[in-house]
This record gives sequence, structure tokens and C-alpha cells, in this order.
Amino acid sequence: MDQAEIHLSRLNYHHLQYFRAVAHEGNLTRAAQHLRVAQSALSTQIRQLEAQLGQALFERQGRRLVLTEAGRIALAYADTIAAAGRELVATLQEGRRHHRQVLRIGAVATLSRNFQRRFVAPILGNADVELVLHSGSLGELLSRLGAHNLDIVLSNRRVQEDAGTAWRCRRIARQQVSLIGPPRGGRPFRFPDDLVDTPLVLPSRDSDMRSGFDVLCEQFGVIPSIAAEVDDMAMLRLLARDSNYVSLVPAVVVLDELRSGLLEEYVAVPNLFEEFYAITVRRQYQHPLLRSLLERAEALVPDAISLADAEVAEHDVQHVVGVDDADQPGERLSGGQQVRRRDRRR
Repeated sequence: MDQAEIHLSRLNYHHLQYFRAVAHEGNLTRAAQHLRVAQSALSTQIRQLEAQLGQALFERQGRRLVLTEAGRIALAYADTIAAAGRELVATLQEGRRHHRQVLRIGAVATLSRNFQRRFVAPILGNADVELVLHSGSLGELLSRLGAHNLDIVLSNRRVQEDAGTAWRCRRIARQQVSLIGPPRGGRPFRFPDDLVDTPLVLPSRDSDMRSGFDVLCEQFGVIPSIAAEVDDMAMLRLLARDSNYVSLVPAVVVLDELRSGLLEEYVAVPNLFEEFYAITVRRQYQHPLLRSLLERAEALVPDAISLADAEVAEHDVQHVVGVDDADQPGERLSGGQQVRRRDRRR
């Protein structure tokens, strides 16, 4: 028996059970009450597990016990072992077998749904993967990422990396931004001259896409006519579709409306893109599914996501439950049960 097998043979299932309880409660007293054991006995069990693993699993922050990075990794394995134990009982008693790997992705609420769908497409249809998507503000998602409650955050805004933060931010894709509105009956849109008297719906001023558009207007010496400012991509789509205003959006956001003729792309704004960033935390152990997803996404950087790309993405994955214009935070997607594929090509 080698050294690894010797250590494995000493791994105590009860140690892991107690560790999981403390990790999920974040408090020794509550965990002890839940397990109906003395707090001192529970503390001893945790120390024994830390000694066996050679790593501190918790650090104290005020009255809370917070997982260290080693603790987060240990919890992932402990949860897997607990699930395997339940699966063993279910398999032998009920003839059932079930095991999934969980990937938790946070996406800012203003992020293109087309991009989110494209990013997760490679793992959809995999029955061994459970995908959990959370939507929220960038600050909220970064907080959850820092607490190891998310594996990655997708954003259309860059976050700064410095010595005081643990973020790793990389650009992984971009898509061309256009001016889109109701059909003009064959009349060409003169860019940038027509910006002066065309009512526009623009992203809010804290978006990179809006900042780039403002810089272009300054360079051309024009003051655009702004009818509304919106900080949500889905609302930009709705206003483009349901008003006579012209919206500044990537064409893929209103792909269905462009196909039906309800909307028309006036002009692809020169040198203006919506850019996408993947934000992770610098850590020794990354989620095993992330590497392939990020490598695939980073291959998109040299070329903008085009309408043709969107056609391909729609063929691959037509509809994802819980990911639409009205985000439902925390929606779980699991394998082929949550994906409806097309039976024919366009």
C-alpha cells in the first residue's frame, strides 16, 4: 500500500460530515446544535481533519468561520463524497444512479444573452454537468466570486487588477455595435451626420460601449439627439422594437427582428464593439470545466461575433431554460433535459 492509500485509509467519514456542517453553517455553535454534538467535540474533529490534510480549512472573520482556499477545495470533495454515499444507498436500495459536476457562473444583468448562450453551449447536453447561472450587479457577483460561491463572472466591463485584489480579468470576445431602428424605406443613413436629428436610445454612461460612442461623436464633432438612456440590453432591444427610436446595440441582440424586417441595421458603427470579459479569482485550483470554456471563448477575440456566428449558435442551441430577456437568478440547467435542439438546419 503506497503513502496515498495509507492517508486515504485514515480518512474519516465523520470528520468530513462534521467539516461540511461547519462549512455550510459558518458557525461552530449552530453546526454542533444541528449535529447534536458538543461544540468542543466538533472543534476537535475539525482540528484532526486539518492535521490529517496538512492544511488550515477555516479562518475566523469576526464571529464567522470562513473557508480558506484549501477549505473550499476540501468542501467540494466532501460534498462529492457525501453525494456518492447517497448515490450508493440509492443505487443498491432503489436501483438509481445520479452524479453531476456543478459549474456556477455569474453574469452581469446587462450582458448579452446571445453571448451567455454561446459561452455555455459546449457543456449543455452533458448529463454529467449541472450549470447554475446567477444574474446580478457586477459588485454583487464579484463579492460572491471572492467568497468562492461562483466559479467565474462574465461581464461587459473590465475590472482592474492590482496588488489589492485577487481578480484575474481577461477579454474573451467582442461583437460589433450598430445603429438599428425601424425600416427607412430604402433611404440611406448618413453616419455621423444623421445622429444630430435622429432620436437615439443609448446605453447608460457607465458602460464601455457608451463611452466609446461618446468618443466617436466628439471626434466627428456632432452632438447626438438622445431620447433615452438604458442600462439593460434587453430593454434596448424592446425600445428598438416597439418605438420609432434608433438603438445603439449589437445586431445579434435583435437578430429575430432583423430577420422579420421589423427592424433594420442602419450602420455598423466604425471601431465600436461590445467587449466581454471573464473574471476569475487567482487561485491554485480552478474548476476543471473552465479551462476549455475560456480557451474556446478566447479564440473569438481576433474577430467580432457576427450575425453568421449567431446563426451557428442558434443551430447548436435553440433555447436554454432560464436564460432569456427576463433573467431568473439561480436557474439550474442540467444536461439535455434543459436544452431543445433543432431537428433541421436552416
